[in-house]
Amino acid sequence: MPLFFRKRKPSEEARKRLEYQMCLAKEAGADDILDISKCELSEIPFGAFATCKVLQKKVLIVHTNHLTSLLPKSCSLLSLATIKVLDLHDNQLTALPDDIGQLTALQVLNMERNQLAYLPRSIGNLIQLQTLNVKDNKLKELPDTLGELRSLRTLDISGNEIQRLPQMLAHVRTLETLSLDASSMLYPPQEVCGAGTAAIQQFLCKESGLDFYPPSQYLLPVLEQDGAENSQDSPDGPRDRFSREEVEWQNRFSDYEKRKEQKMLEKLEFERRLELGQREHAQLLQQSHSHKDEILQTVKEEQSRLEQGLNERQRYLDAERQRLQKQLKQTEQSIAGRIQKLLQDNQRQKKSSEILKSLENERIRMEQLMAITQEETENLRRREIASAMQQVLTESCKSRLIQMAYESQRQSLVQQACASMAEMDERFQQILSWQQMDQNKAISQILQESAMQKAAFEALQVKKDLMHRQIRNQIRLIETELLQLTQLELKRKSLDTEALQEMVSEQRWALSSLLQQLLKEKKQREEELRTILTELEAKSETKQENYWLIQYQRLLNQKPLSLKLQEEGMERQLVALLVELSADHYLPIFAHHRISLDMLRHMSPEDLAKLGVSEDGLQHEILRRVQDLLDVARIQPELKLPKDEVFGVLEPPTTPQEPPESVRPSAPPAELEVQASECVVCLEREAQMIFLTCGHVCCCQQCCQPLHTCPLCRQEITQRLRIYHSS
Repeated sequence: MPLFFRKRKPSEEARKRLEYQMCLAKEAGADDILDISKCELSEIPFGAFATCKVLQKKVLIVHTNHLTSLLPKSCSLLSLATIKVLDLHDNQLTALPDDIGQLTALQVLNMERNQLAYLPRSIGNLIQLQTLNVKDNKLKELPDTLGELRSLRTLDISGNEIQRLPQMLAHVRTLETLSLDASSMLYPPQEVCGAGTAAIQQFLCKESGLDFYPPSQYLLPVLEQDGAENSQDSPDGPRDRFSREEVEWQNRFSDYEKRKEQKMLEKLEFERRLELGQREHAQLLQQSHSHKDEILQTVKEEQSRLEQGLNERQRYLDAERQRLQKQLKQTEQSIAGRIQKLLQDNQRQKKSSEILKSLENERIRMEQLMAITQEETENLRRREIASAMQQVLTESCKSRLIQMAYESQRQSLVQQACASMAEMDERFQQILSWQQMDQNKAISQILQESAMQKAAFEALQVKKDLMHRQIRNQIRLIETELLQLTQLELKRKSLDTEALQEMVSEQRWALSSLLQQLLKEKKQREEELRTILTELEAKSETKQENYWLIQYQRLLNQKPLSLKLQEEGMERQLVALLVELSADHYLPIFAHHRISLDMLRHMSPEDLAKLGVSEDGLQHEILRRVQDLLDVARIQPELKLPKDEVFGVLEPPTTPQEPPESVRPSAPPAELEVQASECVVCLEREAQMIFLTCGHVCCCQQCCQPLHTCPLCRQEITQRLRIYHSS
């Protein structure tokens, strides 16, 4: 080849070929190969580097051109960072760039038939390089950094002026084929070089003091795989760079005879195998292209199916969201109706409670009801009244003990876990056993101690007070509605909708204001009852014997005069029916409206709701039982009451009797079925506290203590109210 070449302008045919190859490489369906060979190029165009960088090309073929330099001005090797195969044979390159080691993904480098005078030391950084062909160049020596090529499998240095191999080449344990001119070699000797690659590696390993391992133990992944980066080096690994240079310097003085004829035979055999490998490589490329087209077609079909499935899923989710929003709107409307009904009932009950309050105050303040006659003293059922007092005190004490044990049990679970809980259970059982053992003793003490008699009378007075019971029922209803509103608001937030936000907020504020008003009325009523008790205590200053026992018995037996007059017109069967259904608190309403069995036969649940019977299940059960009674009376006329026979004044039991646990309405009220709501702070315990003035029910008792603002609406907490869920 001539030493100097004159730059000449590419022919028209070469220019068209270059443009065609560049356009072909930029098409959407192009493969990873950029082939600009035989284009009469004196330097690689800038567009080729940009195409390789943008399209992530893996094979760059630039052979059979007039290149004198690999990199033109203003170009960087980093643009070829993804290149795995670089073919530059049949050019006029005199040197490779010093930073050729930046091409860390390079696996095949073909520099055959160029003008290379040396190889840069950075070539040792090509850790994934598997094939290095520098045949027919002007190399005189090889850098010792070739020993760092941990993935090198084929090395062709024939057709050069190389006489010595670097000793560090022994560290390339994956080398399978080494082609060289054996007749011109001095180190290793010609006989060793003529024996083949394995003999050369054994010789270099022996010279370096390493154990020889066949390359089959260090096989690397094939060319198209990316696993070469993690391949393992030989067990010993390359030595320190300075020690390698020292060993190389010491081994340069060895001379060996040449064996050129045997190496030429090996060279011809290598060229034949290389040509066969190139043919196989072309077939593999063609197969990979067809396989790639099939994969692309499969991916397109799968993508279309996925898009169709996503569209169907999106339509289903939209329909489900609309259904949930519609259901949420209906729930909010029903809650709004119940709240409106509750407010109306509260106004109606407030008016009726004012009338009852005036009648009761008139009754209490009448002197004849406060006077204790000799006849009452003689007729005092001391033993029965003492037993009733003891039962009331026991129930009151038991409820307080249960509540105290419940609270202390919750605290002990946090502080002492199971040990404290067992201790509290034992203490509670001990208290109950003491109460059982001392029941007769407590009865005798009640007969003698005026303070305990007064406490029993006060407990029964609060329990029998109609207005206090109505206020408690209304407070429970409002607590239930506030809990449902809070759950509805949390559900609305989870659905991410802003519908009816103002209406829910107004309803919650209205219920909160009504709850505060009822709490004030409850406190005021308790103060009034204490005032009445103080008046009674002032009248007992004469130290009359058994004063509180007689008052307790009178409270059991006595009813307001207006209620007695109204109940005189009620039928016995209707009264017994209401008592059996635990609806005796509706007796004043039925008596006030003069309701009879015949009237109930023609009434509907809506008519009962207008009278004040708010439970749906109780409405239907009353009408069903009345119809059964009338059917039985029609079949057996002797069981029917005369029209003039009415239920007289009810004789109350001598002791306050709670309805048995088995007697309950057949259908519980739907509006009082409240689902358990978890605490929004700890997400573990049940929400038990109402925050005023906002009305949210969202925290348990433990988490609400350090809070000063509501965690839902950030309103300031002015009052906390505990909800006790009854079973």
